[in-house]
Amino acid sequence: MTRSLRFTKGHGTRNDFVLLDDRDDQLTLTATLAAALADRRGGIGGDGVIRVGRTATATDETVRAQSGEAEWFMDYRNADGSISEMCGNGVRVFAAYLRREGLIAGDSVGIATRGGVKRARFEGDAVVIDMGTWAFIDARGEADAIDALVHVPGHDPFSALRLDLGNPHTVAALPPSVDLDDLDLTRPPAVNPHPGEGTNVEFVTPLAAGHLRMRVHERGVGETQSCGTGVCAAAIATHLWAGNLDGDEPWTVDVPGGRLRVRLLPGQRVELAGPAVLVADGEVDLDALG
Repeated sequence: MTRSLRFTKGHGTRNDFVLLDDRDDQLTLTATLAAALADRRGGIGGDGVIRVGRTATATDETVRAQSGEAEWFMDYRNADGSISEMCGNGVRVFAAYLRREGLIAGDSVGIATRGGVKRARFEGDAVVIDMGTWAFIDARGEADAIDALVHVPGHDPFSALRLDLGNPHTVAALPPSVDLDDLDLTRPPAVNPHPGEGTNVEFVTPLAAGHLRMRVHERGVGETQSCGTGVCAAAIATHLWAGNLDGDEPWTVDVPGGRLRVRLLPGQRVELAGPAVLVADGEVDLDALG
């Protein structure tokens, strides 16, 4: 008998995901299954895999503790099958799926993640996520706004800042002499000090006040068209380098997959807004996955 699995494919600024509806708690999302589904040649293809599960029945105690604020848990794995705390673009796609399936009422919802509860609301075609609080990974970063070096082949090391947005980020500032499009991101950039559990690495070029361009190499994935938490990290770092973190004017961040909006809020909170698109529903033959 053929084993099959229903799925939905979605993306946020072309950061794409395979969604698996497991509201009845029948599926165990293993690293092997996630990597096979995310494979762009032997599977469905995606930057990550998201299981839609119930928060109250999650195996992780810290996730279950969020059940009073969020009924649904975004169980997220990177394309290589590794577990990730959360994903900003993925949260928007997750929220869009819950709404389409009638699993939420109203225009806002709390979503449980391994990085804490994220609140989503719908504004026209955009999904807006309160990403919660961000933090410096190292005290040196808080003092100097620089606490790391990022190495990319063919270039001198770039000064960078490490930030925690529920997952780890290292934001590298490009000097005017370096073209963002010329960076070779086909392999992971080297980061010093070396992050033991890996890091997402963002490369930023300011375009104007409140406007920047970014490319990203995601931990466990490679270069992607967009990264929601990375976009937030890039806006925060650039704002710090500009010497002003007390305004709430939105930042516009252009990524290869489109455009996102970031607002820096009081209390070191950050908000992310952008599109979420569900493009296909289907059924995959699990026995045929490579």
